[in-house]
Amino acid sequence: MGGGETDRLIAWTDELRGVHTRLRRTLSVVQDALAAGEPAQAASRDLLLYCHGFCTALTGHHEGEDRELFPAIAAAHPELRDTLAQLTHDHTMIAHLIGGLQSAVDAAATQEELERHVEGIAAIMENHFRYEERRLLTVLETLALDADPERVLGPL
Repeated sequence: MGGGETDRLIAWTDELRGVHTRLRRTLSVVQDALAAGEPAQAASRDLLLYCHGFCTALTGHHEGEDRELFPAIAAAHPELRDTLAQLTHDHTMIAHLIGGLQSAVDAAATQEELERHVEGIAAIMENHFRYEERRLLTVLETLALDADPERVLGPL
């Protein structure tokens, strides 16, 4: 295996960490907008924008993993199928929570209600990311996957 191949394989670990870092930062922007306590109409406009961006990015990340990354890992590491099933289940749960947040933003929910939605997503997302990193980062260092990182890990 040449140095270039090793760099590409190790880069999948870096790619996943980078996407998780950017998603965490994006969520932090949403949380900061809520904490600012702006007038309801201004906060709703900002939250609509931030929620749309964050929700789209997180959903795209999970869809890419389900479509591209997880099948490649399952093929190379069948012993991780239970882990991948749990991660896919988490994706479904997070999608449901995102739908609830989007509905709350569309309905101009109170700041407290929006905060509950965002904090729920934050808690599940962080738990999911930590579990995924613990279970998959080592595997990603050796995964032979020749694919576009944006297609595999989402548009971040």
